[in-house]
Amino acid sequence: MRVYLPSTLPALAAALDTSEFGSPPICAFAVTPALREWYASGDLDALEYTALTAAARASLRLLAADPVAPRRRVVLAAEIPGEKVCRGDSHADRATVLVGSAVPLDKIVSAHIDDIIAAPDVHTAIGALPAADKGDQDAKFLVDSAEGHELLWYAAAELGYVC
Repeated sequence: MRVYLPSTLPALAAALDTSEFGSPPICAFAVTPALREWYASGDLDALEYTALTAAARASLRLLAADPVAPRRRVVLAAEIPGEKVCRGDSHADRATVLVGSAVPLDKIVSAHIDDIIAAPDVHTAIGALPAADKGDQDAKFLVDSAEGHELLWYAAAELGYVC
């Protein structure tokens, strides 16, 4: 099953050092039955992009918790056996899943990372998150502005060069 793991550049560097990503349970995003039902007209590519976008927004929250991390969203795509992935009932996002074990580095197939030019908008979006969560439309616009930057794609073999 393809899952999208929100991350940061320091967390990616740590994964490269330890050859595994995360401590279980790991919050991730995937094409779930709930997402398929909600986005019934979407093909698989559109559904995968929706899950990737949800993971990129979760990456913003990880960056908010790590003030020294470079202000670039990071999403790792991984192929995980379906039995290691479960749907958490307490999660509001239709694409949210939980991965029950650390993800071996060889299961990561690609990374999606902001270009450095997105950093100012990502920084602004991080600051706007608390107000956006409370429904402030101007703050939501700032968060959405960061999402206007397409993430760059890196093959798994290139991961050592991005940290």
